[in-house]
Amino acid sequence: MKSEIAAKIYKCAHLEGKFLLRSGQYSNEYFDKYLFEARSDLLKEIASGMSELIPEGIEVLAGLEMGGIPVATAISLETGIPCAFIRKRAKEYGTCKFAEGADVKGKKVCIVEDVVTTGGQIIKSVNMLRELGVEVNTVLCVIQRNPDATNILKEEGLTLLPYLTMEYIKEQVATESK
Repeated sequence: MKSEIAAKIYKCAHLEGKFLLRSGQYSNEYFDKYLFEARSDLLKEIASGMSELIPEGIEVLAGLEMGGIPVATAISLETGIPCAFIRKRAKEYGTCKFAEGADVKGKKVCIVEDVVTTGGQIIKSVNMLRELGVEVNTVLCVIQRNPDATNILKEEGLTLLPYLTMEYIKEQVATESK
């Protein structure tokens, strides 16, 4: 099943060209996460697989703006674990919060992200959450682009649990095309 999901993601979301990544790096290939997140059938399969990665005792799934939000919501629907939506910065009107949805204060929270390259935004978001007294030790992602992200996040006290890696997806596609 996981190999089939990898092939589906590749087929619908893999693009070739020259792309500037959030990390500032350039890549000749890109996974347009919104293409697989917008497919409810595929997102449901991804959520089912990712739900098995959630550590025991997690009280809230925290989807990072913007790509982590549909993934966290789908996993929440699969597991019944409430979710929160984490903005890059607090909004300047209404509640003026950076964490919306389920209350995260004092809770054991798992970050949910779509694609991780270096984890820069994850670190910023985790630091803001920790200032609120949130216990954050785990990050789930659909695709880990760069293997270095594991060690970068480990230095921040975070365990990265990818559902898929870029290498795995490419291996599945290469195997399938033989």
